[in-house]
Amino acid sequence: MNKIEKQYQTAENLNTRISIHEKYSINQQPFADWIMSHYEIEPNYRILELGCGTAGMWKGKLSSIAEGVHLTLTDFSVGMLETAKKNAGDFPCVDYGVVDIQNIPYKNDSFDMVIANMMLYHVPDLDRGLSEVRRVLKPGGKFYCATYGEHGIAEFINDALEEYHISGSIGKTFTLQNGGKSLAAHFSVVERFVRDDALAVTYIPDFVDYVLSMSSLSSIENIDAEVLKKAFESKSENGVLYVPKEYGMFICE
Repeated sequence: MNKIEKQYQTAENLNTRISIHEKYSINQQPFADWIMSHYEIEPNYRILELGCGTAGMWKGKLSSIAEGVHLTLTDFSVGMLETAKKNAGDFPCVDYGVVDIQNIPYKNDSFDMVIANMMLYHVPDLDRGLSEVRRVLKPGGKFYCATYGEHGIAEFINDALEEYHISGSIGKTFTLQNGGKSLAAHFSVVERFVRDDALAVTYIPDFVDYVLSMSSLSSIENIDAEVLKKAFESKSENGVLYVPKEYGMFICE
């Protein structure tokens, strides 16, 4: 089992990272709601979400989804998909599947919308994955994919912990800076939207838990949580740790 598979085997680490945003984001609109505000869902649409994670963004929303819409929620992690089923619920308009974006088990031109949020930077063969998305998307359909930028939380953590020789590779295979180029090889229209936000953390141990949940950080398990707490406290101002966030999304046709 590689680091990514271990990290997403269950929802625990993901929930830890989601909670930090829910508690301390300056932008009060939940990120999931911001993403969904860009979706254009028409009656009778067939929608595929790849890497749905906990499916928290669909919780409480499926009862009001447009008439005739069918939603297929998928993830490569069986454990994550079990959590998704609990969050999204049992609706006739929803089905679930364990799916790898690099080998999508659906026919050509099957979906009006395909969604892949905060996951494309994990795909080993991104070009193959995007080719598969394009294959199952109907002509005129749209592909929605949220991601992060290269100058947000991960960069802040690297700088803050530099003296402890802790570093994390900021996955740069698909970011707000370079994702458009990858998408343009498969889609004729690519639009980028950037969200204005930051974290204002008032209880540092929450941010320490967030950092410890990140498998990409080298040697982080060798550093005591109290040491991390003091390191981030030294970066705080008047009891508040300000952490830059750089998130956004692409919409493609």
